[in-house]
Amino acid sequence: MVLRLSLGLMVSAVIATAAQQPGPPGGAPAKPDSPEITQSIEALRTKVGPKWAYAVHFWCEEPRANRADDPVIPPTQIFDNVYALGNSGTTVYVIRTAAGLLMIDALGSGDQQATTAQVEAQLIPGFMKLGLDPAQVKMILVAHGHADHYGGSSYFQEKYGSKVYVSAADWNLMENPPARGGGARAGGRGPTGPPTPLPKHDGEIKDGEPIKFGDVTITPVAIPGHTPGSMAFLFPVKDQGKTHQAGIFGGAWLLPGALSEESLQTFRQSIAKYREAATKAKVDVLLQNHMLMDPIQPKLEAVAVRKKGQPNPFVVGAVEYQKFLDVMDGCTQVNLARRKL
Repeated sequence: MVLRLSLGLMVSAVIATAAQQPGPPGGAPAKPDSPEITQSIEALRTKVGPKWAYAVHFWCEEPRANRADDPVIPPTQIFDNVYALGNSGTTVYVIRTAAGLLMIDALGSGDQQATTAQVEAQLIPGFMKLGLDPAQVKMILVAHGHADHYGGSSYFQEKYGSKVYVSAADWNLMENPPARGGGARAGGRGPTGPPTPLPKHDGEIKDGEPIKFGDVTITPVAIPGHTPGSMAFLFPVKDQGKTHQAGIFGGAWLLPGALSEESLQTFRQSIAKYREAATKAKVDVLLQNHMLMDPIQPKLEAVAVRKKGQPNPFVVGAVEYQKFLDVMDGCTQVNLARRKL
């Protein structure tokens, strides 16, 4: 009970702080919402309940992109076989298997020098603190083809021989980015900024085709919308010996203004498809590569002081996980409605 109360207070503090921060361009609406949209947001807030109040606030009212100054998170073992590293805006997950380490995403920050600096400041020390050997990273799965997810993969590929896998559509996005500005938003190789290092094309992630690595099987689900080849990942995790099912929706939008109406409609279709897969898999663990809508820091602090038998804050339960998807879908509908004003 003490753990739950403390976690709730920490989340409340995060919500209060974040609510005071102004939204960036492409985030919050440029003009006041209509009464109908306001009612839709309140109805969604009521539907999903207090656990997801901040997620509704973030996605529906004041979204923001991950930033270079997002605080580094303490490297943390969040499950018996899963570790979280990176920063509060962008999280990298490392899964320990019988065949070595598998990493989901790899950070990335601009050009080669900046990306190398970020990897060596955030990921490599994190591995060391956790007692993990970065040379044992045999496979990297990139959730989608934006530079903040694939940038650091070339570092591991060149230094440790890690194999990098991306969906075919997002390999194409990375290797043939749109001829426009946008830096990382355009694949990190647009004319407004220096190129982000591209990994060698090792292999492709295919919708519904299981990825078997050691004693872990990951099921990828194609969720286009944020990018053409965004992927979600479903996989088992162990928590104090008990098996749970984790889900990472690896292509959640942060700034709706950066997506076309067609892309937002496609995103809604992807949520519906993913919901079926998550329901079938009985997903009860929420992990995201951008934990901005459900702040990761309070969870990591709770894990750090957690005693045997106490709840794991990343285990939300199957019912609550579905409500999280309700928030994504509901706020996407809200942003589509705003475009008709």
